[in-house]
Amino acid sequence: MKHLSLLVVGIFLTLSSVAFATDGVQWLSLNEGMEKAKMEKKPVIVDFFFGKGCPRCEKLQSNVYENPSIAKKIMDDFVPVRVDLTKKKLSKEEEALGNKYDFKNDCLLLFLDHEGNIVKDPGGKRLCFVDYVEPDVFIQYLDMVKGKLSN
Repeated sequence: MKHLSLLVVGIFLTLSSVAFATDGVQWLSLNEGMEKAKMEKKPVIVDFFFGKGCPRCEKLQSNVYENPSIAKKIMDDFVPVRVDLTKKKLSKEEEALGNKYDFKNDCLLLFLDHEGNIVKDPGGKRLCFVDYVEPDVFIQYLDMVKGKLSN
């Protein structure tokens, strides 16, 4: 009976961690996300995202967003916004934000403060990426943005 109890607990914990990994980052629309960011005074991660078929998007999804520790950090400290680039037409707000940062109807990752301003690193470089960001580098950006905006 003791072995059965341990087995049930093990299965439950495994299923719970899988469920968390799949649920991981709960994406919002740009309008919802900016409203939430202003209310909660949290920075925003905006990902202009294609999804399947885009190597950059697939790697970010599997290596970064589905990583349980990174997903938790995003959900605890940021407001995640995803702009679906497979839509026929972007909203005026999505288009304006993308154009503001040299968006060319391609993937773009932005770190914004709760007012919608781009966050810059200590050297003054904008945190605005078109390429894939490795998980360890992504975590460094999360920590830097959180630290910079909580001062």
